Amino acid sequence: MQPSKLAGLILTVALTTTLLASAKPGTIPGYTYGKPLPTSPVSLEMLADIKKSLLFTADDEKYLRMSHDVLKPQVEDILDVWYGFVGSNPHLIVYFSDARTGKPNGEYLKRVRKRFGQWILDTARADYDQNWLNYQHQIALRHHRTGKNKTDGVSSVPHIHFRHLVALHYPVTATLKPFLSKGGHSVSEVEKMHQAWLKSVQLQVILWSYPYIKQGDF
Repeated sequence: MQPSKLAGLILTVALTTTLLASAKPGTIPGYTYGKPLPTSPVSLEMLADIKKSLLFTADDEKYLRMSHDVLKPQVEDILDVWYGFVGSNPHLIVYFSDARTGKPNGEYLKRVRKRFGQWILDTARADYDQNWLNYQHQIALRHHRTGKNKTDGVSSVPHIHFRHLVALHYPVTATLKPFLSKGGHSVSEVEKMHQAWLKSVQLQVILWSYPYIKQGDF
């Protein structure tokens, strides 16, 4: 991609960030956590087994909850980092592009950003009940061709490829650690919060992979 076009993509994301920062707080578009939703095909028993495979324990839940108040005032700064990364990579920003023009859809980016910010706080609350599990399946469908674009009523590429769903686990969790260190906690506590985030994001990526996997193989 030519430098001028790449700069345009980055500018679009930056403008979206500015618009969101100046917007008044309100309902989050498409955020349906806690509302009546279809039951996830992944059972609570399966969830418990996945957590065991990840060595995810009650201590991890404790440190996730510790991270909540650390990250809450930094949510927009975290999103700036993540959106900057996506916006500087044409192969990622394409998933937020207009199907007709090929240009990033600023409104789509803004709506997803609001949910992404809430996702940070929901992850830090560490409430792994049926409502949470049902909403994770909705997130899964929104990445997959079975549900992408429907929540926001946009015309964009119809599917997020599985390879990027998995790959983004690293930049999301690696860039979070500096933010976790700003809460006045000890080095040991920061490390434990970070490890808890690594496990929780991996857990969620596993759940989001459900629509991509052949029936019976999950």
